[in-house]
Amino acid sequence: MAYVDNNLLLSGSISSTGAVAGQTVFSAGTSVLSTNTVDLGTARDIGEGNNLFGRFEYTVAAVGGTSIEMQVIVASDAALTTAITVIGTTGPIPVASLTLGSRFACDTSPLLGSKGQRYLGLRYISVGTTTAGSVFGDLGAEIQDGQKFYPSGFALL
Repeated sequence: MAYVDNNLLLSGSISSTGAVAGQTVFSAGTSVLSTNTVDLGTARDIGEGNNLFGRFEYTVAAVGGTSIEMQVIVASDAALTTAITVIGTTGPIPVASLTLGSRFACDTSPLLGSKGQRYLGLRYISVGTTTAGSVFGDLGAEIQDGQKFYPSGFALL
């Protein structure tokens, strides 16, 4: 897992022992909003000079339904229900690909401040009725996919 800023943790939690738990995101063909939001109205320097990525890791595999789309959104209210603008999306991901430990990321718009909305969060849009699925979701400046492979015989310093 990549470095996680607690202020940018939007779905799920990390215990004091480092155990990661996801937020339940399954639904009957509707959307689920992240449990946490970022208040952009406070004095923050979010994403200045760097791209921010929406990062998603399945802690419980998705079951049922057709697909789930993971989005980074901004809204004018903390409940993330008014004047919603999507600033990043994974696009629909087939449920068969949403297995335990699977990771996805999406780039976000570099124009966060110019969107005019105060709150930032995540939204999960389910197509069909999903009956299981939990996601750990946050925002970060890097993507760590754990898939780095090096040829044998070389030392890494």
